[in-house]
Amino acid sequence: MSPRSLPGHDTRVVELRVPGLVGVTGEQLLDSVATVTVDGDAAGELVRPADRMRRPAPGPVLQALGRSLPRTLEGYLWGKMTSGGAVKATWALLFPFSLANVAHGMLPAPAGRPGRVLLGVCRALLRVVGLLLTALLITQLGVISLDLIAAQCLGGTEDCLPWVPGWLRESEQLRMAMGILPPLAVVVAMHRVSVVSWRHAGVRPSAAVRPGGECSGTPRRLAGDVLRPGPNAAILRTLHTVTSLLCVALLPLGGPFTRQDDPLAQVVWIVDLVLLVLVFVAVAALDDVAADLRRVFPRPARAVAVGVAGLLVPAAGFAGSPLGAGRAGLDSMTEGILAALVLAWLGFASLLVPLALTARRGWKDLPHRLRPWLGGWAAAPTVLLACLIGAGFGAGLAISVRELLDASALALPDSYQGITLLWGAGTIAALVLWTGFRTIALPLRRRRRGIPPIVRLLHDDHEDQKEAARAWATAILERKHMHRLVAALALFLAGIAAVLITRRIAGWEVPVELRLLDDLGVVALGVLAAGLLRVVYTAARQAGRSRHLGALADLVFFWPRRAHPIVPPSYALKVVPDLVERAQHHLAEPNTRVVLAGYSHGGLLALIAAARLTDVCPPDQVERLGLITAGTPAQWGYQRAFPSLLPTAELAELFGRLAGRWRGLCRGTDPFGGGVTTWRHQVVAGKLLGVGYTPDLSLI
Repeated sequence: MSPRSLPGHDTRVVELRVPGLVGVTGEQLLDSVATVTVDGDAAGELVRPADRMRRPAPGPVLQALGRSLPRTLEGYLWGKMTSGGAVKATWALLFPFSLANVAHGMLPAPAGRPGRVLLGVCRALLRVVGLLLTALLITQLGVISLDLIAAQCLGGTEDCLPWVPGWLRESEQLRMAMGILPPLAVVVAMHRVSVVSWRHAGVRPSAAVRPGGECSGTPRRLAGDVLRPGPNAAILRTLHTVTSLLCVALLPLGGPFTRQDDPLAQVVWIVDLVLLVLVFVAVAALDDVAADLRRVFPRPARAVAVGVAGLLVPAAGFAGSPLGAGRAGLDSMTEGILAALVLAWLGFASLLVPLALTARRGWKDLPHRLRPWLGGWAAAPTVLLACLIGAGFGAGLAISVRELLDASALALPDSYQGITLLWGAGTIAALVLWTGFRTIALPLRRRRRGIPPIVRLLHDDHEDQKEAARAWATAILERKHMHRLVAALALFLAGIAAVLITRRIAGWEVPVELRLLDDLGVVALGVLAAGLLRVVYTAARQAGRSRHLGALADLVFFWPRRAHPIVPPSYALKVVPDLVERAQHHLAEPNTRVVLAGYSHGGLLALIAAARLTDVCPPDQVERLGLITAGTPAQWGYQRAFPSLLPTAELAELFGRLAGRWRGLCRGTDPFGGGVTTWRHQVVAGKLLGVGYTPDLSLI
């Protein structure tokens, strides 16, 4: 510690706490009986402990350097950005869309022209997958409302929904309108979600740190520097909305593969398909043509494009074929989208291999425990899971609706049998993996390793040592192999999907022996759809029941809208600038020291904020900045899964800039939270030592 950085008599310490995944109250965060909001806005509140008069109260005195220092406790509550209320509860239904953005963050970013070309192609395919997921959801909803209910249920016998009046059953136009309205309403709802931002929601946006301001610095690469808003989000949002409307317009026409006899229907059909092709080309080439699209299609022109696509919906409903006549076309439309998803994923997974190999030169010298998951190929299983969950949710919703109608005679698309078989096989595989992990892998590790030296160091009682050893073994195995198990399950399902696609093309019948898989898949999909809807319902009605849902949202809504725009806004794009702004406010006082303290996911946000502060603030302010992370998944969940977000070199450099004023706390029984620049520990002479990097990337 330099003499200039030694605290004077008027020194005070501000501890700014950031909560983790599960939303907490201000009282829990600050260990206070009551808290009061001192700054912030509707989404991000800054709170302090309060006295009986609801006035801000000082925090507990800090004992340091042989004397007492006054301390101010502040907490930044950001849980309202991901949970609370009926609208945010329904965001969980967008989970497959969010996984596309997660996969975008997983892509490695190698240097050199070949790597940049491969990265651009992978990003293009990822955007195409996102667009196909949107089209699949709208089509599956159309199968339920237009085919299952309007055509088969209301157009068949009166045993299905007998309370529906006869005049509605007899009117084909009314049933057609009733079948189109639900998917159209979903399109409107998705568009409203995609335009939500903290600015539009009435929340004050954080002031951006501008170069040349009070705290300015030289531009350099920082930990978390890739976490920036997507520049093409508005264009991508328009293209997804147009695609959704075009898919709705295709529903009454019988899909893209049904030839039209009526001249008006044929014109609408051709225009619809031409626009769809243009949209997919624009999405694939968005990185190259985004600037031209923004110039040719400003905001008014984009609104006109959405309006034109919207006008095709009533035109298609007016000129469409009679209900029931286009049922085979809807089946083929669903199968066509699923086939396109398979081809897009195969292309993405294949090109990701050379991309990961190109990026390998940047991390091949790192220890194995710091290398990217699956050698940088983890984005491929993530995209596959997005496709499986997206297809499974639509099929499960249709199965649940048919069961609610108590009409087993209603026919579902033939492609849904393949989805049920796939989910049945996946359910059995997941049970086998979980059982093997719990009953074989864990006992073997406990027997081989016994009680580790670190457990003997931390616990004296033998029974406590045995219990702690079991917890440590479980956490270590989960930390080392959980992502491998998920990837293995995803690749196993990919192999099963290949077999089912071959069966579908060849026209083979499903063997009687596999009917059990079909039945199990039906149950699994029904539980998936019904369970997710129930969680959303209970989370919307009872705030306390939304904690687990909020934890899931915190993980997937961290990423900006890069591959799919129909997701909630990234809360990290607001939390990090807010923390930077608040820390700068306190650091402006020469006698104030600021400590950013974050738990779990909050530690990740505090880490990125600290990295930006070390870059934009002058050295005398950086000397008064400290960082505490507790149980943060920075290494296990982000440094390895998202190598471009938290590169090892940038993390070590951040530790050097803070000159040791960064302390990381973790529990050995925590499978996800752990070290950041250290990856191994050892007991030497009765002391616990870590193995890691120093700021100059030398081993210690």
